[in-house]
Amino acid sequence: MDLATIIGLVSGTILILFSIIIGGSALIFINIPGLLIVVGGTLAATFIKFTMADVIGSISVAMKAFLVKMEDPENIIGEMVEFTRIAKKEGLIALEKETPSDSFSAKALRYLSDGYDEGLIADMLNKDIRLMRQRHTTGQNVFKGMGDSAPAFGMVGTLIGLVQMLSSMSDPASIGPAMAVALLTTLYGAVIANLVALPIADKLALRSEQERLNKSIIVEAAIAINRGVSPMVLEESLKIFLNPKKREAAEASKAESE
Repeated sequence: MDLATIIGLVSGTILILFSIIIGGSALIFINIPGLLIVVGGTLAATFIKFTMADVIGSISVAMKAFLVKMEDPENIIGEMVEFTRIAKKEGLIALEKETPSDSFSAKALRYLSDGYDEGLIADMLNKDIRLMRQRHTTGQNVFKGMGDSAPAFGMVGTLIGLVQMLSSMSDPASIGPAMAVALLTTLYGAVIANLVALPIADKLALRSEQERLNKSIIVEAAIAINRGVSPMVLEESLKIFLNPKKREAAEASKAESE
């Protein structure tokens, strides 16, 4: 579970609610017509922009922002180095007995143990990465679309409220509700866009890039194992995928162990 996403969403919601409560009655911020305009309009526009399958699929993609914690690249490197040792000692066929931590690694090992050539292994694994990124991009675009539509429908609600208010200036009792719709829809649109839709889209983009990095490590390792590269050489070549701080920490840890 990704605590950063949950902490951000929960803390943002609490801060907004706390600001509302200490300023007076929270009930004045609940306006059903305004919610219908913004939430209903945003969902309607989303279904117009994307297919039903894309919208439904984006929900499962969005769960990655909350529930999936990406594997540390260092762990993946360590696992692939261990598979290299096994392949050097017992041959590629021995890899079929191994149980990697993820399905993509399992696929790479299956290709190696089945004797696929280097070009085919790289092509099939990279195709998997491209399709993965395509699915993730669709999910990101759905939430970006929601983030674009919510403030726009907030403005639509504001215009509706102003029209209602101006058309009933002779009736003072109707001015208040019309003004509430005018102002609250803008608030609803801004909150939905900036606290929910756009942050989730950005987090999905980050998750996609992290997953691409991890899978790229596996592809590089699979090609190296197929070429018969030694575990030490593989480990050094894969460290390039780590950020400088982690690379320095790994080097220091290795020096201490020696």
